[in-house]
Amino acid sequence: MVRETFPVGLLQCNCTILGDETTLEAIVVDPGAELQKIMAVIAKHGFTVKQILVTHAHIDHIAGALELKFLTGAPIAYSQHDLPLVAMMNVQAGWLNMPTPEVRPPDEDLRDGLVVEVGAMRAEVIHTPGHTPGSVCLYLPAHTLLLAGDTLFAGSVGRSDLPGGDGARLIRSIRDRLLPLSDATSVIPGHGRPTTIGDERTDNPFLAV
Repeated sequence: MVRETFPVGLLQCNCTILGDETTLEAIVVDPGAELQKIMAVIAKHGFTVKQILVTHAHIDHIAGALELKFLTGAPIAYSQHDLPLVAMMNVQAGWLNMPTPEVRPPDEDLRDGLVVEVGAMRAEVIHTPGHTPGSVCLYLPAHTLLLAGDTLFAGSVGRSDLPGGDGARLIRSIRDRLLPLSDATSVIPGHGRPTTIGDERTDNPFLAV
């Protein structure tokens, strides 16, 4: 599997492209902005995008999804639980003093337990509410890889003070759904540097008993 992760947009959201080296089919996760940059990576590898996955419906993660769909024909999937955040996209845009992007309901609901398969890649959806009601993580067991969105960061956790956030629920999601993964699991957060489940289990001050 090919993985490229790079920051996009004003808030430097980590966009990740996962590609099957045999079929050249790809998944794009959190295309928040800078579509030219995203398309350049896709073209570099000769990928055909089959799925656009959004970990949660904050503007910095979802703003470029519809344009990417228009460019690639790939369907968009995110949790229906975040539709209230989509309905207030103009408010989200106001927070950042930016134009309101067009965002539509998902083509597919990223519900808990759903398995997304593209080529030989298999990603399991883990619902981790707290940062937003519909926040999800994507776990690729064959690669011991977790795309954590804004649920878990290196040394920190997602903020819960925005509409729909719930701090206690966020910590519960991490403890109940993510910490059971093996310590060797690589974690790609929605912003910032990568980490591992083992490092966060032992060093993350927000998860201290």
